[in-house]
Parts: sequence; C-alpha cells; structure tokens
Amino acid sequence: MTPYEEMAYLELLTWQFKMQKKPSLTNRLAKGIQNRINNVIPEKVHHVLTVTIEKMVKAVLFGAKYTTSTKLAEDASFLLRESYIKQQITFYQKTASVEGAITGAGGILLGFAEFPVLIGIKMKLLFNIASLYGYNVKDYRERLFILYIFQLAYSSQQRRNEIFNVLQHWDRYMANLPVQADEFDWRTFQQEYRDYIDLAKLAQLIPLIGAAVGAIANYHLLAQLGETAINCYRMRILSKPLLSTQF
Repeated sequence: MTPYEEMAYLELLTWQFKMQKKPSLTNRLAKGIQNRINNVIPEKVHHVLTVTIEKMVKAVLFGAKYTTSTKLAEDASFLLRESYIKQQITFYQKTASVEGAITGAGGILLGFAEFPVLIGIKMKLLFNIASLYGYNVKDYRERLFILYIFQLAYSSQQRRNEIFNVLQHWDRYMANLPVQADEFDWRTFQQEYRDYIDLAKLAQLIPLIGAAVGAIANYHLLAQLGETAINCYRMRILSKPLLSTQF
C-alpha cells in the first residue's frame, strides 16, 4: 500500500469499530420511544409513507437521469479518486445546505416538500462516489449497494449493525440479493430513515429559526453520508489487492 492507502486503511478500521458498537442505553431508549410513536400512528399513514418513499427511491435507483458520467481513468490512483470524491461531498454539502435554508425559511409546507428533493441530492452524491471509485452504476447490484449505504448512514445503531454485516460481506450477500426491487424491505427502510432524521429536521419547520436549522442539518447529514460511502467502498477495495484492473 502507498502511505495514503495505509492512512485510509487505519481510518477504515476506526470507522468499522464505530459501526459495530452495541446500541447504547441512550440509543435503546430513543429507539423504544420512537417505536411507541410508530405503533400509535395509523397503519394507513405508514402505508402512505412507505409507498411514497419507495417510489421516490426507485425513481432515483432505476431512473435513467441518475446514471452518471463522472469517471476517472482506469489507472487513476486511489489518492486521486478520493480527492475528487471529497470535492464532490463538499459541493453537495453546500447544495443541500442552501436548499435546506430556502425551504426552512418557507415554513411547514416547503419543509415537507423538501424531503424528496433532499433524497435526490443524497442519491446523486452516492452515484457520483460509486462512479469515481470505478464501479458501474448501471449495474443493478451496484445500485442496491448504494441503497444499503444510504440505510447504513441513516439507521439506528441496532439496525446499523445488521446492515454493516451485509456490506462487510457483500460478495457473499450478493448471491442472495432480491431479484426484483419490489422484494426489498421498503417499510423498514422508510421507518428507519424517517426516525433517524426526525430530530434533525423537525426544528426546520419552526418559523424564524427554520432556515438556519435547515442549512446546518442538511450540511451535517450530507457529511455523514459521504463519510459512510467512502468507508463502505474502502471496505470493498482495501480488503483486496489494489489492482488497476479491478477498476
């Protein structure tokens, strides 16, 4: 490994340790409260949310406009790839921050309208990251990998442990992936995502402070997604010999 790859590998080990932590007492209490709230919400509401998010994410995952031309030469170094990726993360953080400030200033209606827009920004970033690492985002399996990254970034610690195990052994799990997108567990996906961002985003709907909260929340949500994506791809790449033919 080059010095940069060694540094990246050490960062990966630290991140892996964090991902595999057992849920803390605070995590368990927060998740318990959220579960009680979810149990009170009518099933029809859950169904509407599930279908809405399912359609939004499917549009992103399988829509032609989310293929990307962001590529590097096959022999590009790992350092160069990650330099471009970090630039992309910064760009999308700023984009999401501006978008959050605008919708936060617009009140409740614009606040609710922002959710599909924000998901689109996050997915576009993930597609660009995958492509810059050299993976073919037109491949259905790579798009599902992107979806698992998204879940890992925005799930409770308990669910995070389960998803991390899938991503850590991706080659093994790839053989058992759903053949059709309809077989994916959309209910768990939307519920974990919604529960995770509730606290960060609800304050965005409050008049006067909504713009500031929206900008800060979106900036940090994109930073977290970027860090998760980088380490997920490092886990695939740095656990194998770094051969240019692999990319």
